[in-house]
Amino acid sequence: MPARIYLLHGSHPSDTVVKAFEIKGLPLKRVELPISMQPVVMKPLFGERTVPGVRFEDGEKVQGSRAILRALEQRVASPPLYDGPAGAAAIEEAERWGDEVFQAVPRRLLWAAFTKYPRAMHGFQEGARSPKLPMPVVVALSKVVLPIERRLNNVDDGVIRADLAALPAHLDQIDQYIADGVLNGEQPNAADLQIAPSVRLLYTLD
Repeated sequence: MPARIYLLHGSHPSDTVVKAFEIKGLPLKRVELPISMQPVVMKPLFGERTVPGVRFEDGEKVQGSRAILRALEQRVASPPLYDGPAGAAAIEEAERWGDEVFQAVPRRLLWAAFTKYPRAMHGFQEGARSPKLPMPVVVALSKVVLPIERRLNNVDDGVIRADLAALPAHLDQIDQYIADGVLNGEQPNAADLQIAPSVRLLYTLD
């Protein structure tokens, strides 16, 4: 039986883990949760409310993208996720920054944007395993989903203004990681997998 990942469609940390399994060449079964239901499902299963969580084939359960990547590295050493010209320490530091500092920024900006333009949520269903909901249903559900997600993700005007003000410095930090050879090498490493999905999510705000 393959490992099973519990995720939300569009979750960038979940994309980190899915790509890591792909690089390691391991099968992975996806369990997509309904939007805003992650606290109800994840806390009883894994102990915390957030996705992703992985249940490995031997029954071990690991939650959080960084913890899952480390567990995966211990199970399958090659190709390595923490090796490269910049060294393991630099990769781990960039991975930590991508998780603890940068990851939440595009998520908060996205929920703030949905608050102003709830109809945009309709297009974010592309690629989901569940049936696509029609626009009127998405708009109706947004009245319930948006307050929940804003609360879960600490989205308010002051936080969003701070995120926007800090965004150029965050992007400069990513450029520096690339210049230092930490990111964008021949083989994707853990820092690439942590940071690239967050950058990709920012692109959707266009």
